[in-house]
Amino acid sequence: MSSRQLLVRDLIVLFGLAGWALALPYWGSEFVVSLALTCLMYVALSSSWALFCGTTRYLSLATSAFFGIGAYASALSLETMPWWQAIALGAGIAAAVAVVMGAAVLHLRGTYFAVLTFGMTELIRHAIQYFEKSVTGTVGRVLTVVPERDTIYLTVLLLAVAAVGVSIVVRRTRLGLAWAGIGADEQRAQTLGVNTRWAKLAGFAMTAAFAGAVGAAMSVRWTYIDPPTVFNPFIGFQTVLIALIGGALTLWGPLIAAIVFSLLAETLRLSAPQVYMMTLGLLLILCVLYLPGGLASLRWETFRSWWTSGKAWGRERRYEWSGDKARDKRRARERRLV
Repeated sequence: MSSRQLLVRDLIVLFGLAGWALALPYWGSEFVVSLALTCLMYVALSSSWALFCGTTRYLSLATSAFFGIGAYASALSLETMPWWQAIALGAGIAAAVAVVMGAAVLHLRGTYFAVLTFGMTELIRHAIQYFEKSVTGTVGRVLTVVPERDTIYLTVLLLAVAAVGVSIVVRRTRLGLAWAGIGADEQRAQTLGVNTRWAKLAGFAMTAAFAGAVGAAMSVRWTYIDPPTVFNPFIGFQTVLIALIGGALTLWGPLIAAIVFSLLAETLRLSAPQVYMMTLGLLLILCVLYLPGGLASLRWETFRSWWTSGKAWGRERRYEWSGDKARDKRRARERRLV
């Protein structure tokens, strides 16, 4: 298929899924809508994270920081601003913080970049907590203005569609090619004329804007928010795990994994939280060892190769455990001695 045909196909699939999700509140129960809202939240977070961090191979752990910034921006502005302006404010502040943070740490790579982004996330969380306790004399915020359920759902759905849509389009632009070049070999990309500094800042800010907007929209699900809730590191870690297990270099992998893990979370987190965390870890290990491209890289050929490898492994074990292997080795030694 040509690039244009692939673009049309991806857009058709996206709008088909969006249409199905749009009809969900009209026939689904409250539980189903709540589950779908969680799915859409992680679709937006993991898709926007994978677009920049997966392509450039910069492992950012700052998603929860941007999510919390957006949540606090929404909580503080909803009484004086319309809903959409509060969402835009959360996205804008998160993007501005990302530009400042990125200017300080985007020259690093690997473990150093991951540790510093996580450290800055904790710094922002504790700074807000200290400010609330020492200056305002309050801990957390009570949300008195809360939009209707359908408004929140449609907003998060729009953000999820926008995140996937931006991924579809940007991957085909010069900026997307620049990120791919940075991920493959940053020094070579610089020699080819790519302004890697500005490309990385733009991508980091874009990821933060989506996380801030999602945080602003999701904050109203709670009637009370505080730093440990909205700056929860688990939000950032699960976003990274979803993207990696789904396939950080693929378009649909984060979406598939977000749905799978949201269903697992609702099924196991309350009844068996340890089993849920074990499942996350086990899937990550299996994907790293046997499916480096993530769940999105699964094909019939993959299952066929696994089946063939499994049969070969079984024959080898039967040959060894039956004693035939030892006998054949002994006979070979006897022939050499003769």
